[in-house]
Amino acid sequence: MTTQFTYDALPMRVRFGAGSLSELPAELDHLGLKRVLVLCSPEQKDTGDQIAQVLGSRAVGVLAEAVMHVPAEAAKRASDEAARVGADGCVTVGGGSAIGLGKAIALNHDLPIVAVPTTYAGSEMTPVWGLTTNGRKETGRDPRVLPRSVVYDPELSATLPAAMSVTSGINAIAHAVEALYAPDATPIISLMAEDGVRALVEALPFIVKDPADLEARSNALYGSWLCGACLGATTMSLHHKLCHALGGTLNLPHAQTHTVVLPYALAFNQPAASQAKQALSRALGDVEDPALALWDLAEELGAPRSLAELGMLEEDIERIAEEVTSYSYGNPRPIDLAAVRGILRDAWAGDKPRENPSA
Repeated sequence: MTTQFTYDALPMRVRFGAGSLSELPAELDHLGLKRVLVLCSPEQKDTGDQIAQVLGSRAVGVLAEAVMHVPAEAAKRASDEAARVGADGCVTVGGGSAIGLGKAIALNHDLPIVAVPTTYAGSEMTPVWGLTTNGRKETGRDPRVLPRSVVYDPELSATLPAAMSVTSGINAIAHAVEALYAPDATPIISLMAEDGVRALVEALPFIVKDPADLEARSNALYGSWLCGACLGATTMSLHHKLCHALGGTLNLPHAQTHTVVLPYALAFNQPAASQAKQALSRALGDVEDPALALWDLAEELGAPRSLAELGMLEEDIERIAEEVTSYSYGNPRPIDLAAVRGILRDAWAGDKPRENPSA
């Protein structure tokens, strides 16, 4: 049987390596940008100021208002500020929240984005945007929101606390896991997904041991690049639908939610995705059960183990299950309300992941 697939490569320019932040002005030159608004979260204000200093007069402001799940009102304020200062582009500094805010501006004003990731979220590699309105997170795809250039400098991630590095890294792994069994998976993306998972699971223990380990930081950033590219090129399934509902409805922390949910969604799906299971087994060190291996890895690295730890109430299980099953999407294994309810109940309690959670 011959292989047939369609692979649509995303236009992406990347600078990678320690010290590459110094090349950020050259990236603006490449894009012809002269007045950029620097976007970051309040926690990353110092890094945002550092970026502005590197850019000099071309930085027309630092807006440190990026928050999780991109609330619609925050997106409007940022769009208004970009218009007020006459920005011709945005430089996003940080993780998915900052990049998501830049994408919201790109949607409203068609301004190009240059991304400087300091976490392993992977949003910089995708044309996917997300906005949360009245407790419901909406996502979509639009080529205008794909960053024109990405500067990966491992030195900027060296100050990311070990605990945040772990959950951000497992969040990235989740992108690759779902890409491996996506309905539009291709051999190219599957290669990237497997190597991205391998790089991250090898790097994260070293980061926990020594957060300043620049080689480990570089490997993790490389892995997150690959995993993010997988997210941008394929259709996400049950895991991401669960996390979007949990984040948008309950405002649970993004990376931590992905970290908790991933082993449970994978345990449910891997019986119907043999090739994905084999690839993950190799990436995780020839393990027999990838879902259980990821669950054990999270414990080894000190990550959260249950949705209850993140603030979810037991009575929230039913409404999240109903939301996740209220619309259709591609998934390797058929889902129903009982199965999703079971997955959520196990994840809420932190019980061992199982193949048939509704049983």
